[in-house]
Amino acid sequence: MRTFNSKPMCTLSMALSNLWRLISRRLMVFELSMQQENSSCQETCDDYFSGQAAALAGGTTMHIDFALPVDGNLAAGYQAWMKKAEESCMDYGFHMAISKWNDDVAKDMDWLVKEKGINSFKFFMAYKGSLMVSDEEIIQGFKKCKELGAVPQVHAENGDAVEEGQNRMIQLGITGPEGHSLSRPSMLEGEATGRAIRLAKFVNTPLYVVHVMSIDALDEISRARHSGQRVIGEPVASGLALDDSKTWDPDFKIAAQYIMSPPLRPAGHKEALQAALSSGILQLVATDHAPFNSTQKALGKHDFRVIPNGVNGIEERMHIVWDTMVVMTSLHPFHNSGKISPMDYVRVTSAACAKIFNIYPRKGAVLPGSDADIIILNPNATTTISAKTHHSRIDTNVYEGWIMKGNIEVTVSQGNVVWEKGTLNVHRGKGRYVYMKPFSYLFDGLDKLDATYLTSLRAPVHRAA
Repeated sequence: MRTFNSKPMCTLSMALSNLWRLISRRLMVFELSMQQENSSCQETCDDYFSGQAAALAGGTTMHIDFALPVDGNLAAGYQAWMKKAEESCMDYGFHMAISKWNDDVAKDMDWLVKEKGINSFKFFMAYKGSLMVSDEEIIQGFKKCKELGAVPQVHAENGDAVEEGQNRMIQLGITGPEGHSLSRPSMLEGEATGRAIRLAKFVNTPLYVVHVMSIDALDEISRARHSGQRVIGEPVASGLALDDSKTWDPDFKIAAQYIMSPPLRPAGHKEALQAALSSGILQLVATDHAPFNSTQKALGKHDFRVIPNGVNGIEERMHIVWDTMVVMTSLHPFHNSGKISPMDYVRVTSAACAKIFNIYPRKGAVLPGSDADIIILNPNATTTISAKTHHSRIDTNVYEGWIMKGNIEVTVSQGNVVWEKGTLNVHRGKGRYVYMKPFSYLFDGLDKLDATYLTSLRAPVHRAA
């Protein structure tokens, strides 16, 4: 298994005021668009412009969005997302979700990879009745991804068991937001993660597990990686920083803010995720940014199954990761008591993602020929998070009132200063679609593994007639 110990360029300077600044390139993955929970399907309150403006204010200069098919049609889904992205103000790309399997889907995957620069596809093991696919469909999709050199991704929860858990909660009279967490316990995330890992091993393809939220899922990823399997684990900022305690708040508006899938977990899980990120078991940090305002969330006031799933995070991610994972005790950049170093911070928020999705060193590095996307982070300053000052359209913030160490003071995107001294200067339509080539490093040597497998079969056995 290839390790993730690369050291992207990081320029450090010491001013007379003892101000230490970290300059690095940023790239991330997050969900901005449609989210579905059973029969509930709503547009997030952020569109491409507002979501990306928030991203730039928070030090992120590219995102890869999850695009959904239209009635199962991938080509139509791609066109719909390109239309949404006309308002973009920073660079972007797409993952494409697979919601069913047939010959047309396979043909569209060919077209998207070879002509449209999409090199990853997402399979939902949850959301029964809308996005969930069967094991048979996952196997066929994984095979096609391997053929095309595209990375398969999974939302790992057992959708059948989640539906049973939801019905159980309703029968028990538990209709509030706490029912969401209780209906989809961590064991269901662990089961689905393990199943996806084993199916990927059966096909001999890399696997990317999105928004890892629990120890159960983490254990499956750790076991697979230690065995040499090519599995990428992606925690999200909310999972690293929050637990599920707020979903029991007696105020529905507060509790509903924290509903996402997989759900936030009880105390102990986030600490395990932090440790796994610091040790390399998990490789990069995303957000799963899917903001719904309090009016939208209120649709599920009497039935947690109808609460739109998603929390904010695109503007907060860089601050959350710095404050949670990197704690400076000295002005020297490599004297720290935190869980990761500043160089690791660059890797988990930027370089690792660029390499996985095969756009390094255009993104994820400060090198000649790389895109001029740079941030300046002042570790001695602080950032206070609030819905009153953030740039997303959501009217709440799950990190409300948090005072974080570190502050993104400058963001440069496409060579232009777009964020400086608290002022945002962005323009609609400025974003560029980034083509991502197939066959990233995750596919290196798979042909040799296939050959070894065929040799190990010692079959067919030639028997006398």
